[in-house]
Amino acid sequence: MHRILKKHFGFDGFLPFQEDIIADVLQKKDVLVVLPTGAGKSLCYQLPALEFPGTAIVISPLIALMRDQVSALERKGISAAYLNSSQGIRESREVKQKVLDGKVKLLYVAPERIMKDGFLDFLSDVPVSFVAIDEAHCISEWGHDFRPEYRKLGELRREFPGIPFIALTATATKKVKEDIKKQLRFLDYAEHMGSFDRKNLNYTVLPKQNSYYHILSYLEDHPKSAGIIYCHSRNSTEKMAADLLSDGIDAVPYHAGLSQKERTENQESFQKGGARVIVATIAFGMGIDKRDIRFVIHYDMPKNLEGYYQETGRAGRDGKPSDCVLFFNYGDKMKHEFFINQMKNQDRAAVAQYQLEKMVDFCTSSDCRRKTILAYFGEGYPKDNCGACDICNF
Repeated sequence: MHRILKKHFGFDGFLPFQEDIIADVLQKKDVLVVLPTGAGKSLCYQLPALEFPGTAIVISPLIALMRDQVSALERKGISAAYLNSSQGIRESREVKQKVLDGKVKLLYVAPERIMKDGFLDFLSDVPVSFVAIDEAHCISEWGHDFRPEYRKLGELRREFPGIPFIALTATATKKVKEDIKKQLRFLDYAEHMGSFDRKNLNYTVLPKQNSYYHILSYLEDHPKSAGIIYCHSRNSTEKMAADLLSDGIDAVPYHAGLSQKERTENQESFQKGGARVIVATIAFGMGIDKRDIRFVIHYDMPKNLEGYYQETGRAGRDGKPSDCVLFFNYGDKMKHEFFINQMKNQDRAAVAQYQLEKMVDFCTSSDCRRKTILAYFGEGYPKDNCGACDICNF
C-alpha cells in the first residue's frame, strides 16, 4: 500500500483511517466510511482499484465532480473515465470500448445512468472489482440530500453478487448510517467513523440585520482571505456578487442557472485565486479542491445541520484557523417551511421538518455551537468551553 501510495499519489504516508479502510477493502469486505470533508475519502477506493484486477465502478452524483476526479487521476497516470449526460453518443461509445478492453481502472457513473435500461447489460461484460458509492448519505431518507435514484442502488447486489461495496460520506447521523447499511444489504462489513470535530473552525451565528454590511466589513478586515458566501436563491446570489464587485471585492457568482461554461470559469477563477470570493447556492462546493478557504458565510440559514456541516467543512482544509459565519432570522425558517408544506410525501416532509427544527435549535441555543453540532451526529465533546464559537467566546 505504501509503495502504491508513493508511486501513484506522491504521498509518504496515510491520513488517519485511510490505511485501515484500504486494508478492509483489499480484504473484499463491505465498508462504510464516514469521514469529514478533506479527510481523504477518495483515496480509500482509488488506491485499491489499482491493486484489484478489473474495473472499479464509482457512483458519483455530480458531473463536475466526476470530471475533476478523472482529470486528477489521469494527471497521476491512472486510467480513469466517466460516463454521464454531458457526453455525446460517440464519446460514450469510445469510453465503453476502453472499459471493455480493460483499459480503465476506475469508471465514474451517475446513479441515474447505472440503473438505466441497458447499462447493466453493458456492465455484465465488465470484470467489476468493487462498487464505491460517494455521497452515500443520498441513499437514506433521513439523509440531508436524499435522492430516489440512490435508493435503488441496493438492487446492484443482484447484479454483482460477491463484489464488495464501499459507501462513503462526510455526514451521517446514526439513523442515516443504519439506513445506508440496510439499503445496501451490508452483512460482513467494516465501519470507519472519524470525529466530526473540525478543531480549526470558528462558529458564529449573527442576527440577520444589516447583514451585507457585516459581510463587507468582514471582507475588508480580512483582505487576503478567500472564501464562500452561500445564498438560498439564484437572484440573491447574483445580487450579492454584483454588490461586492461594486464595492471593490473580487467576487463571482455560482448557481445552476448559469451556463456550464460560466460555472466552470467562475469555479476555476476562485480555485486559482483570480476571484477572492465565490457567492453560491448549494449547487457549489462538492469536491472543491481548494485547501486555503478561510471563511464560509451563510447569508441564509441552511435547511438542516448536515448541509451546514458539509458546507462549513469546505473551510480550512489545510488545518489553519477559519471562520464559519451564519446569519439567522425566523423568516428563513418560514421560507423552508413553505417548501416543506408543498411536499407530497408526508414521511419526507416530517423528516425535513425535524431537520429544520434542529437547525433552528443550533442557531438559537445558548449552548456551545461545537458541542451542539457534535451531539447531533452522536459525538460527545469533553470540554465546557471550545474557545472557538461565539457562545464560548462571549
